[in-house]
Amino acid sequence: MGEPQVRPSVVPLLWYDKPRAAIAWLEAALGFEAQMVVADDGEGVIHSELTFGRGAIYVVGPSSPGHNGASPLQVSGRNTQNVHMNLDGGLDAHCERARAAGAKILREPELQPYGDRVYTCVDLEQHNWSFSEPGVAMTPEQMAEATGRRIETAKDTGHG
Repeated sequence: MGEPQVRPSVVPLLWYDKPRAAIAWLEAALGFEAQMVVADDGEGVIHSELTFGRGAIYVVGPSSPGHNGASPLQVSGRNTQNVHMNLDGGLDAHCERARAAGAKILREPELQPYGDRVYTCVDLEQHNWSFSEPGVAMTPEQMAEATGRRIETAKDTGHG
């Protein structure tokens, strides 16, 4: 047995009606890499692990035992979450890659008032995704001025 693998602390788990098609699409459109797929007795997927940079997601199908999640397709496109990914750069090219693979772009790449460039999209089963890259470094005070919102930091909330 080798050394234990260092794993991300937080890993979103997403349900898909067609998990094998979703895995292939996530690789082609968003740049994920499948590290493991645990098949059921047929062509279904009861667990999979995909990585992107230092992050990861799990993709499972409706046959996953002990889970009661659903693809947004099963609940009229509703989402209770949005997966957000931080890119080191290349946001425009990433957006075009996703668009070419069939992602619906909800918000084109744009500099946000808090300094990051961001775009958002929806995948083939209507999961929401957002992607950002560093734009302009800003202090909390500058963000507050730009957004018109109070920006609370750990020291303000007593958690720092």
